[in-house]
Amino acid sequence: MVLHVPDANHPPHTARPVEAVLFDFHGTLAQVEDPLTWVIAAAAACGRELDRGKATILADRLLTAGRAGGPLPHRVPPQLAEHWADRDLYAHSHRAAYTGLAATVHTDVEGLADALYDRLLTPDGWLPYPDTEPTLRKLHDAGIKTAVVSNVGFDIRPHFAAWGLDSLVDAFVLSLEVGRTKPDPAIFLRACGMLGVDPERTLMVGDTPADAGAVNAGCSVLVLPAAEAGRANGLTATLSLTGCA
Repeated sequence: MVLHVPDANHPPHTARPVEAVLFDFHGTLAQVEDPLTWVIAAAAACGRELDRGKATILADRLLTAGRAGGPLPHRVPPQLAEHWADRDLYAHSHRAAYTGLAATVHTDVEGLADALYDRLLTPDGWLPYPDTEPTLRKLHDAGIKTAVVSNVGFDIRPHFAAWGLDSLVDAFVLSLEVGRTKPDPAIFLRACGMLGVDPERTLMVGDTPADAGAVNAGCSVLVLPAAEAGRANGLTATLSLTGCA
């Protein structure tokens, strides 16, 4: 069962009782910082101060090349193809793929490609959506189990700890650690197993077709539109579907 929610004020309803909720990370619970802030902060880490105009141009070029947590690259150079294919399974491939893409953009800031990637590894490089904390807290208080299921090449637990959200999540199921990526049903089944719940009583909440792959594991799915950093994305619709509203 796939439930699309274009309007959070009129959420759909599911007949299945929900005992657990699986959440995607990027685009569902959190969003990367805006591109301009990303570039200026990374340049500062390299000892360079960029004016807004130059940083804007550079950010546009880096987005086109391919940013982790951003749009997919228009083209992946042949020498990066293997790392790109394995980026969500191995930490070294994730770093190599995205620093390699950033390095295709000419810049006079030495070390910028690595500094841009390092922003991804810090909580400061991301913003939880405004509805993330209240949604997770209400589910937690209601006894609904939760897990974060993410295609990701680095550990996101420190981010949740820094945001004070780690105690509201019962399990983290990361492609890097389980050797499977969404939409493979195996990763969703692994999450259900870790929570000790039946897939048919589990709701997957995400923003992409890969997240909707949870239907093949027997889960219900709520697909929400990703929003810009700092803007609500309708996540509270989860509460209506679990009886926690």
